[in-house]
Amino acid sequence: MPENRYDIVIIGGGIGGLMSAYRLQKRDPGLKIAITEAGNVLEKRVCPAGKNSTCAHCKICNITNGFAGAGAFSDGKFNLGTAYGGTLGEELGEDVANKYINEVDNILNEYCTSGIPQVYKSNDELRLKCIQNNLRLLDMNVKHLGTDNNFLTMQNIIRAISEAGAVLLHFYECTGVERTGSGYRLSYANGETLEAKKVIIATGRSGANFVAGFCRQHGVKMRSNHIDIGVRVEMKDIIWREFSEKIYEPKILYKTKTFEDRCRMFCFNQGGLVSAENNHGIITANGHAFAQADKKTDNCNFAILSSIRFTEPFNQPTEYAENISRLANMIGNGNVLVQRFGDLIRGRRTNEHRLQQNTVIPTLKATAGDISLVLPHRILTNIIETIYALDKVAPGTANDDTLLYGCESKYYSIRPEFMNNKFELIDGVYIIGDGSGICRGLSQSGAMGIYVADQIAECLK
Repeated sequence: MPENRYDIVIIGGGIGGLMSAYRLQKRDPGLKIAITEAGNVLEKRVCPAGKNSTCAHCKICNITNGFAGAGAFSDGKFNLGTAYGGTLGEELGEDVANKYINEVDNILNEYCTSGIPQVYKSNDELRLKCIQNNLRLLDMNVKHLGTDNNFLTMQNIIRAISEAGAVLLHFYECTGVERTGSGYRLSYANGETLEAKKVIIATGRSGANFVAGFCRQHGVKMRSNHIDIGVRVEMKDIIWREFSEKIYEPKILYKTKTFEDRCRMFCFNQGGLVSAENNHGIITANGHAFAQADKKTDNCNFAILSSIRFTEPFNQPTEYAENISRLANMIGNGNVLVQRFGDLIRGRRTNEHRLQQNTVIPTLKATAGDISLVLPHRILTNIIETIYALDKVAPGTANDDTLLYGCESKYYSIRPEFMNNKFELIDGVYIIGDGSGICRGLSQSGAMGIYVADQIAECLK
């Protein structure tokens, strides 16, 4: 049994939580730190989907939960700046945010033992090409570790944190945080309790409901952020190679003509795989790519998401997105849907026969179907418009054989109001990473973790 009294308990073992622990140990090696994680240890996080890539509907998804967080099985893209991936630059100022992002980069370099990761530079030629076609390329330097190298790097960081004295507890799903006379008592689904002087909430996107519950319990005001709903797109890798070979990950914004909504193409995976994620029983699509050449596929994949910002009185954006994804699972018999773009445009359902004849071989075993039965008209119209717009800079994007997997959703619905610029929710409880409504990527989550660690270290002097 672990000791139950600590100076600091970090709820969540993703990159934000890991970077916080790492920095706190560097600032004060004598601190008693525990990291509690709802999922498994990194080495045992194995998706049981197997070779057929069909989601096994695990109670706790090994892709999204566990030490190193959802980023453990991403393709290890670290954005070396603030142009996208969150609003940390707005919160802290560009100079401070970039300082902490650079510190994340330095830590990655120290613990990446599989060679120096490739850094892709921004490209004016591609930026101009997008501008000429009413598209905006969000371009900055990107470090790419690859899924395999990213896994090893996170493994090395976790080992260093553990060897420095932090207690790492897996299958510890936090269910509540209550004040005590000297700090806080944390309750867990397994019946255990921990005591802490200070708490860092680092639950990531999957912990949105936990964060909302904490805020309601402790009277922290919240405001709704936007949500993104759309599809994962898969096609032949050669179609986007001009972009991927020069900048690796094209992130492109498009303002649709019909509704003047913002759609974005992001999370590009060169030679990648489409994957399924279990988010509290809802199966959604995602993607990743390995750095090793022998693990590459002939395909690339990326997300196209339509951004929606709700207005009062509606205040349940996350539930809205979850219900759309749940409907896709219903029609897909518990699985992600996949449809050929040509079938979507012709108003017909994709069936197994047409899918087997497709020139783009799907990398995820999904249910052939019709995503127009799931996505609202506005969102579907935005996605179709965006695909045709992208086709102008990467001809072949709008091919009949392009595959659309539905749904993919990103939730940014919880944005707590902080007490101060330390990201403190209530006295002694801090929040970092994607669950804060600030970050949407690995670099800014890690940077926010280091920043908050510095604030706590100063308080404890």
